[in-house]
Amino acid sequence: MAAEYVSVVKDGVNVRTAPNTDAPVLMELFQGYPLLVQGKEGDWLKVTDYENDSGYIHSSLVKKGDTVIVNAKKSANMRTEPNATAPVVADVERGVVLIKLSAQDKWVKVKHSGGTVGWIFQPLIWP
Repeated sequence: MAAEYVSVVKDGVNVRTAPNTDAPVLMELFQGYPLLVQGKEGDWLKVTDYENDSGYIHSSLVKKGDTVIVNAKKSANMRTEPNATAPVVADVERGVVLIKLSAQDKWVKVKHSGGTVGWIFQPLIWP
């Protein structure tokens, strides 16, 4: 079975230690933040993020995943074409969320919230 990814639908969404609203908050996430679904308990999803932190999020607060997050040590180059010699259009910091547009070989075409579109090498982003 293929891995299921979801994206957070708004800012200020809580991930909790257990599948209920009384459970302590582990992290507060922002719109677009990508998560890997590990399991389901009622209306709650057990999720893991790109740093392997896990917890529970209510299923109404996510949608089918359409975002990626920069997972490079510091930053990743966004390029005009899907190859390592293409001109750099942006240097994207670790932890920045991008909308995934398409993929080609080991490159992913992404769009930054500011509107910039370009290609990032797959190993530098998650998922």
